[in-house]
Amino acid sequence: MNYLDTNLKVVGTRPVRPDGVDKVTGRAIYAADTRSAGMLWGKILRSPHAHARILSIDTSKAAALPGVQAVVTSADFPEIKSEEAFVGEGPMNFRDLSTNVMARGKALYEGHAVAAVAATTQAVADAALALIEVKYDVLPHVIDVDAAMADNAPVLHEEMFTAGVTPKPTKASNIAKVVTFKKGDAEAGFAGAEVIFEKSYTTKPVHQAYIEPHACLVTYGSDGQVTIHSSSQGHFMVRAYTAKLLGIDMANIRVNPAEIGGGFGGKTLIYLEPVAVALSRKSGKSVKMQMTREEVFRGSGPTSGASMDVKIGAKKDGTIVSVKQILKFQAGAFAGSPIGPGCMCGLALYDIENIEVVGYDVVSNRPKVAAYRAPGAPITSFAVESALDELADQLGMDPLALREKNAAKNGSKTHYGVTHNNIGFEQVLAAVKTHPHWTSPVKPGQARGLAAGFWFNIGGESSATVHVNEDGTVTVATGSVDVGGSRASMGMMVAEVLGIDVAKVRATVADTASVGFTFLTGGSRVTFATGMAATQAAERVVDELKRRAAAIWEIQADAVEWRDGKAYPAGSNAGAFEPLDLPAIALKAGRTGGPVTAEVSVNAQGAGAGFGAHICDVSVDQETGQVTIERYTAVQDVGKAIHPSYVEGQIQGGAVQGIGWALNEEYIYSDKGQMENPGFLDYRCPVMSDVPMIEAVLVEVPNPRHPFGARGVGEVPIIPPMAAIGNAIRRATGVPMPHLPMSPPTVLAALDAAKK
Repeated sequence: MNYLDTNLKVVGTRPVRPDGVDKVTGRAIYAADTRSAGMLWGKILRSPHAHARILSIDTSKAAALPGVQAVVTSADFPEIKSEEAFVGEGPMNFRDLSTNVMARGKALYEGHAVAAVAATTQAVADAALALIEVKYDVLPHVIDVDAAMADNAPVLHEEMFTAGVTPKPTKASNIAKVVTFKKGDAEAGFAGAEVIFEKSYTTKPVHQAYIEPHACLVTYGSDGQVTIHSSSQGHFMVRAYTAKLLGIDMANIRVNPAEIGGGFGGKTLIYLEPVAVALSRKSGKSVKMQMTREEVFRGSGPTSGASMDVKIGAKKDGTIVSVKQILKFQAGAFAGSPIGPGCMCGLALYDIENIEVVGYDVVSNRPKVAAYRAPGAPITSFAVESALDELADQLGMDPLALREKNAAKNGSKTHYGVTHNNIGFEQVLAAVKTHPHWTSPVKPGQARGLAAGFWFNIGGESSATVHVNEDGTVTVATGSVDVGGSRASMGMMVAEVLGIDVAKVRATVADTASVGFTFLTGGSRVTFATGMAATQAAERVVDELKRRAAAIWEIQADAVEWRDGKAYPAGSNAGAFEPLDLPAIALKAGRTGGPVTAEVSVNAQGAGAGFGAHICDVSVDQETGQVTIERYTAVQDVGKAIHPSYVEGQIQGGAVQGIGWALNEEYIYSDKGQMENPGFLDYRCPVMSDVPMIEAVLVEVPNPRHPFGARGVGEVPIIPPMAAIGNAIRRATGVPMPHLPMSPPTVLAALDAAKK
């Protein structure tokens, strides 16, 4: 059923979040809070080298240390054949995933796991790690993407031959694959252009910087049954990957989702769980593992750094006629950067006749990359949106007018083959045009930047169960980890369908044995896909409640209607009965057919793309290079805001992360390939004093494929900030900023170079 034209009473309101009290009082249970009687502490020994052949590992001294009850290396894991992984958000190979969890043959980055121990205390475990003797043959390493693509670069994988090119190469290289998207004829388009702009851009790897480090508690039972408590964005993903890497049947693994202290895509891979299971199996005890902050930085995935070239051809009236983009993304030690969506997203906002995008997925001696909000899109859009701004100046055009002239509309066909439908980019730009931030004069000493962003949003597999309890209250159980407030939105949608107070609905995240398979929480899919499953389950419950009322009244089910949480006779011909509310029907459920419940599993399609545009005012200290964000406004098409406060929070949070990406965040490596800033003291995330109040403007162009018009909102807001800020800095200083981060030393160096 479509509820877009109904008088909504719950959806669109702002109830108190159901998990709020426990979180602010410290009662919420995170993975690091879990304990088990007699449990052991697991710790991982990590390579100090960026690239080294492992000649031998001697664990005998560690195993003999009192208190140590298990030691594992790659020898304790089965050999995994090359096979494309399923369930995860980004491209991944099971063999690579296994080798990332525990190094085989070579350590491929500083922080790569090479052995692990389980001991009675953390102190004993640390002492045991110090006793493990590893002999390395240190090899030349390569960190940056352009260097990794060079002919003389150290090759990480002797068996890696570039895919996506013809003929297939016979020489191994660090280029895992090449992807190409074409629309029209780019070269012919450039031949007809009146103005051409081209430039190169670079970005650095940045971490998702979630507050809660990776943690898990694992018990391998004597009957072979495995129980995992884990911090992740998808406990079904944890089950599938752990089962595959250890050769265990999925039915023998039960994963309980703990509260999650942030993920942003970084917890869509596994690092600790298979190691903990191997240690628990060997020791016969439960094993607890948790990363330190340093381990998070050295051993878990940031997003890619990139090197990019953009060439844009346009007519003098601002019509863009051709674009060519070359993207080179760092994948880390194993193939699987977000090069695919990177190639798709940067130009999907615009209706351009001729496009050619070529992307390279490149390995280097860094941790394997993981997803980070709209994987690939912020990187490619930094280049495209920065180039568009300079093109606008070259044309003598307002930067908003240039985007309006070329904006994608319903019916516009993208360069990757999809035709846009029910999109709201024009409405977003119209909201920017009339917003006081855009129409107000720029303050003296400041400058203003604009940039836009696009994300597909995804659907996929989700399951939900709705139960009517004996007292008429309702429980909705889903398989989606609550990252951005999904328990509230699920409860609200179910309450809306049932016509009851949202306070009477309790939403929970069920374990892998208690609800049907559900794809992980990522890609802005949960409110759309899991919300669809929850809504359909609630509709089935309504149908059942009507049947139960009919049984009580002894009339036909089609003579009953449901509204405002009660059953009514459908008309005077149905009989004169007093309405029955949920508690009344639930009280008699045992006599009318048993428990009232419904379960729905969907593979949701038609997620509805998201568009946004950000306005940013900055000031720049010309003597220090310090950039201050003075005012920030984020406009986004959200489809329908189920819980507007959550939507605003997602937009504000994405903008803040983009500000950090723009101005400070980066991995800094020594000449030995060792990370020099693995902690929040030196890896500089924004804090409250770094950002102004961020105004979130919600444009609602309903997505007709969702019963309440929802489209995902979590990915889009991190895409525009880097270019918006860079464009503002360029206007403030007159100096282009094609390289991230735009930290004070970088800005100052650019200013000094311009003076010379």
